Amino acid sequence: MHTDRLTTRPESPLRFRTTDPDAARAQVTKTFAEHRMSVGDKGVLECRLDLPHSGRLTLARLGYGTDVTILGPPMKSVYHVNLPISGTSTVRQSGSTRTSRAGRSGIAMVPGDPVTMWWSPDGVQYALKLPRELLEAHVAKLTGHPVDGSIRFTLNFDLAAPPGQTLQATVGFLYAELSRPGGLGMMPAVRHELESALMTQLLMTVPSQFSTELLRARPAGTRRSRIREIMDYVDEHPGQELSTADLAALAGISERTLQAGFRDVAGMSPRAYVRGVRLDRVHAELCSGAPGSVTEIAARWGFFHPGRFAQQYRDRFGALPSDTARSSRPPA
Repeated sequence: MHTDRLTTRPESPLRFRTTDPDAARAQVTKTFAEHRMSVGDKGVLECRLDLPHSGRLTLARLGYGTDVTILGPPMKSVYHVNLPISGTSTVRQSGSTRTSRAGRSGIAMVPGDPVTMWWSPDGVQYALKLPRELLEAHVAKLTGHPVDGSIRFTLNFDLAAPPGQTLQATVGFLYAELSRPGGLGMMPAVRHELESALMTQLLMTVPSQFSTELLRARPAGTRRSRIREIMDYVDEHPGQELSTADLAALAGISERTLQAGFRDVAGMSPRAYVRGVRLDRVHAELCSGAPGSVTEIAARWGFFHPGRFAQQYRDRFGALPSDTARSSRPPA
């Protein structure tokens, strides 16, 4: 006999519990990515997934209560990071196999290659999903140039050294605030800052081709500095009129210079960057159970063509907006 329990209220985490392997796979697929799963001892499986309402990131606490093997295809549109709270996890990707242990090491998975994971029976982890466009735009803002290809994180990284300890503390703090009714996570502007701080700390902790550059001072260059300031302005004021002409006037440069600067720094046009930030706001409202239909929420952020909006949303978050809204609704 198996049991499925899913509990949620508008300001509390989704709490999913099941002893059914198929139900566990379906819920974890819905939260993170498509995968296949095999269970060592089905008789003791107890999948526990706690998922707070979040903004641009997905941050959950997950355990299975038994040893499981997970086979996943390339994730394409997202990066995944696992920080073990207890137990161990072994992951194989891109020809490397590494084991993470609570308090000692974490795992960072990249979009381009399949993944195989083995979790120990006592394994409980913070599981973090970051949209690819979001994290790569954050790298561009910090470095002053776009990501060529993808961020090549090492598969495992140190959690025992000070940067890793700080990352764990940041993840734990954000998870607690997102989980606490009335916590800072319910304040969109503060949540945005916490998510940005987490992404910066992650990039400073997990080795990649950008590590040395990120540890240096911010690159010089007046135009690049102005472009980063405009990106910050868009992040903080997505509801304002943000045409290319308006942004160019705000930066004190020509529209052509602004376009070239965004291509150079962010790897996209100003219009595409504004659209991404506004899609993040739609996603946050849908995840929080904000009042209104998907169409009404989309329109509040300037999306008036349902079909085009749905495709843009799916490209960024890997799911349709209606799926996000449905999963965030409290049970009847």
